[in-house]
Amino acid sequence: MQHRIIVLGAGYTGAVAAGRLARRLYREDVAITLVNAEPDFVERVRMHQLAAGQDLRSLPLSEMFAGTGVELRLAKVTGVDVDRRTVAVVDADGPGEPETEELEYDSLVYALGSGWNDQGVPGAAEHAHQIAGRSGALRLRERLARLDAGESVVVVGGGLTGLEAATEIAEARPDLDVALAARGELGDWLSPKGRRHLRKVFDKLGITVHEHAAVTGVEADRVTTADGGTIPAAVTLWTTGFAVHPIAKATTLDVTDTGRIVVDGTMRSVSHPDVYAIGDAALAMGPGDKPLRMSCASGTPMAWQAADAIAARLTGGKLPNAPLRYFNQCISLGRGEGLIQYVTADDRAVRAALTGRFAAVYKELVCKGAAWGVTHPTLGLPTRRRHVVRQPARAGSPVRTAA
Repeated sequence: MQHRIIVLGAGYTGAVAAGRLARRLYREDVAITLVNAEPDFVERVRMHQLAAGQDLRSLPLSEMFAGTGVELRLAKVTGVDVDRRTVAVVDADGPGEPETEELEYDSLVYALGSGWNDQGVPGAAEHAHQIAGRSGALRLRERLARLDAGESVVVVGGGLTGLEAATEIAEARPDLDVALAARGELGDWLSPKGRRHLRKVFDKLGITVHEHAAVTGVEADRVTTADGGTIPAAVTLWTTGFAVHPIAKATTLDVTDTGRIVVDGTMRSVSHPDVYAIGDAALAMGPGDKPLRMSCASGTPMAWQAADAIAARLTGGKLPNAPLRYFNQCISLGRGEGLIQYVTADDRAVRAALTGRFAAVYKELVCKGAAWGVTHPTLGLPTRRRHVVRQPARAGSPVRTAA
């Protein structure tokens, strides 16, 4: 009997995990199912480009996983029962009235990721745009295309997403009045060199920066700040953070108050050993006992760790012990400018930074490399398949040893 592995979500982390498992385990021993609501892989790190009017290539998941042994299931996940080891799904492309189906698993990889977080700010949900996914980016793209010269766009949030979105929009539409509202100072986590370059690019693109401007309300034509001020905004883009998918919080998994699944160093749930969580959905600790931040830079190595741990436990191999750490933060500032901020293992900026055109090329290579790793799920890694020799007992079944 095959060991059933279900991977929920085909973003960077889920797709990487599914492909790596397929390279680690023999097909006759395991049944790997990848569940995703959309038929295409979404390059989430490029959503600001899509919103600014650039066309991205189509990346069908069916083509990516053809011949890999991974079964793709286009369906929306509606629930997970970690005590019964089942996943409730509704087919994304089925005819007629959608019906809920239960999928049984022996090992679950939870990679449902995150969406945008309006943080409960009045008016944000009704009036602000977001680029946490393709649909949001396309809506913003359409809205920006209808703006006349001189109209205002306000990007709320001074993190990586906000910086990339503001510069991309300002470069693509120099006729618009683009502004960024940051809770602190512009790039206050960067090195002095990084901050100087960031201000230089913002000045060059004509982006107005509102520092120490905590946005407390969003209206159709403006945002209001904590000090009582207002900033005109024909379009508001909200980039202040992400909220994880709510399904995990509705289970008996050990989760944080924000719904992130608590995992150990192998990405295994601390409460349910047959569940692994990776990417934004997981709370994993990095160097200095600090939580890893929500990012592709965190999610991909988490996927490697989880896949290798599952394979090791099933085949009697050695558990992975690769430390999860950071090396740099890669920021695109339009198509011709970039900033590579080198950081410590626990993600604190050091003095060294790359800037300018070379940094833009560096960031583009990083994005292309991440996409290549996803779109070629069983290439680029030495094949080290091993047979399953021991499987965790299924409900009501004894532990068995495979031949």
